[in-house]
Amino acid sequence: MAGVQTAVALREQGFAGGVTLIGAEPHQPYDRPPLSKAVLLGKAEGSAFDLDFEALGIDLWLGREALGVRPGDHELDTVAGPVPYDVLVVATGAEPIRLPGTEGVPGVHLLRTLDDAERLRPVLAQQHDIVVVGAGWIGAEFATAAREAGCVVTVIEAADRPLAGALPAEVAAPMAAWYADSGASLRTHARVERVEPGAVVLDDGSRVPAGAVIVGIGARPATAWLSGSGIELGAHREVLADDHLRTSVPDVYAVGDCASFPSGRYEDRLLVHHWDNALQGPRTVAANIIGESPVAYDPVPYFWSEQFGRFVQYVGHHAPADTTLWRGDPSGAAWTVCWLHGGRLVALLAVGRPRDLAQGRKLIEAGTLMDPELLSDPSRPLKTATLTP
Repeated sequence: MAGVQTAVALREQGFAGGVTLIGAEPHQPYDRPPLSKAVLLGKAEGSAFDLDFEALGIDLWLGREALGVRPGDHELDTVAGPVPYDVLVVATGAEPIRLPGTEGVPGVHLLRTLDDAERLRPVLAQQHDIVVVGAGWIGAEFATAAREAGCVVTVIEAADRPLAGALPAEVAAPMAAWYADSGASLRTHARVERVEPGAVVLDDGSRVPAGAVIVGIGARPATAWLSGSGIELGAHREVLADDHLRTSVPDVYAVGDCASFPSGRYEDRLLVHHWDNALQGPRTVAANIIGESPVAYDPVPYFWSEQFGRFVQYVGHHAPADTTLWRGDPSGAAWTVCWLHGGRLVALLAVGRPRDLAQGRKLIEAGTLMDPELLSDPSRPLKTATLTP
């Protein structure tokens, strides 16, 4: 997504030079969100971007894995040989973390690429007993698809709740009931000891039947290939980009899941592994490649997830010390959580309340002061819960 959008944004903003899009996969560039939904369930054959790359003057070099960068020579090393560049944009995304001890074990799957989805589609069609390791966003989405396909689903989570790495305990707790409501079994405080043919063995000795195991325990930036390049990496092995998405070496930018950037809005460095970041960031990269005056990147992050019949949306960025306010009953079908910092709305999670999300996004972008009492009333439109400065 980030690579394609950068190439397209360069053309949209009037760049007339050569643009080459290089990817390791052999497929036409495609969108990832449908992989855990329509593609996985056989409702769509693929999710290729509807773009005429030839008409845009974008050269596609597919099936060419990048091996390294030599900034001093302005060359990118690939499996097909070196490629010279004037400006390089690193948009290699993230790769799923593998469950230790399961590499090469039959029946253990990841879900990140089109090939992954196509391998998993017949598994769901055969209605195997499915074990999902990890109750994060991708685990929940896969469990949702597997239940829709008629599979028996058990989700194994090491933490005490789903989405432990993304949301505070009190916010994630109501989501645990969604698993049982859908007919899936959620086992928390559970760790996988090993995977055997037809079963997953947990650290307490119990065995869970498994015709297939799907691992969804997180992703890390795909940056190992940058070793020795001089491009500075962060604690999560992500490229450390500046507020213009430039890396530590000249003429190299980084965008999307593989890069973090400093946010003046949130006074924090953000590493955002979500689709909207891969859509928005490329516009800044293109503008900075073309423009004479630098453009800073400081978005309000946004993502969504469709799980267990619910549409979950999150916008902004919250810290543990921020004030939490609820709009609606979390045991119900529709509710919202708001986070305030210094009286201003900084983040919002909406479950089945898209209007709250749309209004909240604008209020966050504007840094609007909110009235906590009015904000807590779910019958009141969010935009009417503001304070006059």
